[in-house]
Amino acid sequence: MTTSLSRIRAASSVPTRQRPHDPRPEHGRPVESEYRPRHPLDVRATVLSQQHGPGDPTMTADGAVIWRACRTPEGVATLALRETSRGVIRGAAWGPGADWALAQLPALCGADDHPSGFEPSRHPLIADAHRRNPGLRLGRTDLVFEALASAIFEQKVTGTQAFGAWRRIVTWFGERAPGPTPKPMFAPPATDGWRRIPSWAWHRAGLEPPQSRTVVEAARRGESLVRAVAEAPDGDARERILTSLPGIGAWTSAETRIRAFGDPDAVSVGDYHLAHQVGYALTGARTDDAGMLELLAPWTGHRQRVIRLIGASGVREERRGPRLHPEDHRGR
Repeated sequence: MTTSLSRIRAASSVPTRQRPHDPRPEHGRPVESEYRPRHPLDVRATVLSQQHGPGDPTMTADGAVIWRACRTPEGVATLALRETSRGVIRGAAWGPGADWALAQLPALCGADDHPSGFEPSRHPLIADAHRRNPGLRLGRTDLVFEALASAIFEQKVTGTQAFGAWRRIVTWFGERAPGPTPKPMFAPPATDGWRRIPSWAWHRAGLEPPQSRTVVEAARRGESLVRAVAEAPDGDARERILTSLPGIGAWTSAETRIRAFGDPDAVSVGDYHLAHQVGYALTGARTDDAGMLELLAPWTGHRQRVIRLIGASGVREERRGPRLHPEDHRGR
């Protein structure tokens, strides 16, 4: 059943004391705003690309409404957004970071994504995917450490393992999101809060020691790291800063830049599946990272856009072998 913002407002007017078994914080009435895109927009494909698996405690879709909990520079916020029949994106936000979240809503929906100079006609599959997906945009969160931490969780493990660990850590150590969320939602810990997570919790969550150490080491750099990355002039400069940290390589840097800044040229080199997928889509045969970069070179400046269009094309290589099953070390 579709949830409207009027229902959201009605729910927010019910005092917390009338819901004694609901520990969510007092949230009051939302701050509201509208975003009117000047281009075609597939809001679900654009915004939900930021979701960390179906059980992500920071993001969920409930009918036509997308809910996102985040920790903004002004504090925790919950954002609810939906598209009207006129193509307008209506947003409502709760919490101390509500104004920031609403101001950032257009960027989350891809308003800062400028595809000028992109030539989809260089390959028939890309041209067709571009024609069939005119609303595909590259959104950005502008939250560097959230993007970095989530990317570190996903290093060298399956999505199931990474998403499960993210769900547990954020639920255990994050902050309950305000607002009438359709289920309990949580904003990630503050940058300094990541440092204080005990070692046993990482183990119980199912995150490997190299990844947990990398998150903690990055958190020790804290706001100085966030500021340096945010102020860097381009993707190459951001990559140099990120990869100077222990445990962060090209893959993690690219994933961070895609999520935080909507980097249209970032390529996640070292991904277990990506080179195979790109090679198969563009040539009909698998390739390695070097081959992938060669195939994407004609679209330099828009390589992430091409990768996203390949994903939207539906072209998939038939599986040749068994799925990778992660080893569970939590009971050891």
